[in-house]
Amino acid sequence: MNPMRLSCLAACCAAWGLVGGAHAQNPSATDAQAMTPSLSASTQSLDVPAEIARQRQAVAVSREAILKSDEQRQAECWQKFAVNACLIETRRIRRQALDPLAQQDLVLNALEREWRSAQREQRLLGKQPETPAAP
Repeated sequence: MNPMRLSCLAACCAAWGLVGGAHAQNPSATDAQAMTPSLSASTQSLDVPAEIARQRQAVAVSREAILKSDEQRQAECWQKFAVNACLIETRRIRRQALDPLAQQDLVLNALEREWRSAQREQRLLGKQPETPAAP
């Protein structure tokens, strides 16, 4: 994988991660507001493992907040007469909230695999002896 493609993929991933994080924390934010972070800043100084770790941390924090609110909703359900209907609705809300996070995990995994492959290719290219040009 060439470095240009990797940096482009990382920039797209970073932008997508920022969009997902903005919606998870502020669902009333518009798409235009969420997409305002510049992509050029992320492509200029790109530390892929650190960016992946930062995004994984953001996903983990969002997931924790979703699960905590889910526990609160479940506790409220047990105070109602129609417990099962309330619990079913709570599970539906939890799934809808966790699905984008799972998708973001998949994107981060793909980005990490691609970065590792690029690193492996660079190491292998560095180990190959240079062959002189044939006359």
